Amino acid sequence: MHQTFDAALEMNLLHANQDGADANRQRFDEWGITCLNLMSSPGSGKTQLLEKTLRSLQSAFRMAVIEGDMTTQLDADRLRKCGAPVVAINTGRSCHLDSKMVAGGLHQFEHEENPEAFDLVFVENVGNLVCPAEFEVGEHAKVALLSITEGEDKPLKYPIMFREADCLLITKMDLAPHLDVSVDNIVANVRQLNSKVAIIPVSAKTDEGLDDWYNWLRQRVASHQAGYQKQVTQQPA
Repeated sequence: MHQTFDAALEMNLLHANQDGADANRQRFDEWGITCLNLMSSPGSGKTQLLEKTLRSLQSAFRMAVIEGDMTTQLDADRLRKCGAPVVAINTGRSCHLDSKMVAGGLHQFEHEENPEAFDLVFVENVGNLVCPAEFEVGEHAKVALLSITEGEDKPLKYPIMFREADCLLITKMDLAPHLDVSVDNIVANVRQLNSKVAIIPVSAKTDEGLDDWYNWLRQRVASHQAGYQKQVTQQPA
């Protein structure tokens, strides 16, 4: 059976994007940087979570952000106030970042900073529950956010992101008492798709769960840096 033109075009686009993502990841590895791709629908709290994270872990890690938005630099300006370098990428009509866009961001980052001095780069993707999960950007792990206000059924209705996630943050937990939503049901729906994902309920307003999130980050960075150091020591003199 022959593929339709649209299906073949999609496969070619994804293949080309994957090549670019692999190249980006190689650059992160050469710099010793752990890269995390933050994905969610609009309004789930990605930027507020990053504000908290950048301020809370600034003594532990040197961090930077690649900030994706369709228009404006509103979120980028918020994050710059936290003291971290931020590269802003406007995607125009595109509903996600792709590896080519992030490669451009890395080019800017490399010319403005010394990448080897950094430990962690967050890619804050465009708010969308579908497309960001399909296009890798060179990340070492995917972090999905789901606001408790979005309800229990979103993982089942939009499975790709939750199936691909390495960590899921259930955000805005401070609103849970005011909603007819079960966190247990959200977790059960996610587990149908992804049995290995770390699930952490958090509130950036009350700080609930943020220590667990920070510990997950520390473990990710430590694991990647250990692998990086091993690779460096194994290289021929």
